[in-house]
Amino acid sequence: MEIKRGPESFPGRTRRVEYNGLVHVVMSAPDGTGSMAGQTQRCLDGVDALLAEAGTDKSRLVTATIYLSDMARKSEMNDVWVAWADRDNPCARVCVGATFEPRNPPEELLIEIAISAAIG
Repeated sequence: MEIKRGPESFPGRTRRVEYNGLVHVVMSAPDGTGSMAGQTQRCLDGVDALLAEAGTDKSRLVTATIYLSDMARKSEMNDVWVAWADRDNPCARVCVGATFEPRNPPEELLIEIAISAAIG
């Protein structure tokens, strides 16, 4: 089976890889400004775009791993996630705390999301 890779987002990395009927995407906010809710929404907007490029959408999610810089702010992320997620087709989701590489102040990366979805 062929592995399809999206264009490099950074040297040695891509945000989208397709293999064996699944697409795997990784998204962080395009910049590290704004609130947890704002960065979450920008991540999910990016996820929607990457899923569409692969011919699928959030109704076909299989798994999601959400990395947060501050677990005390999980509810801010979760409110946005719940409003975005397809309630008729929930995925297996986990949320974990993470330390992110510093960005240029005042930017601060708060969230990164890794998702797998069925294609088609």
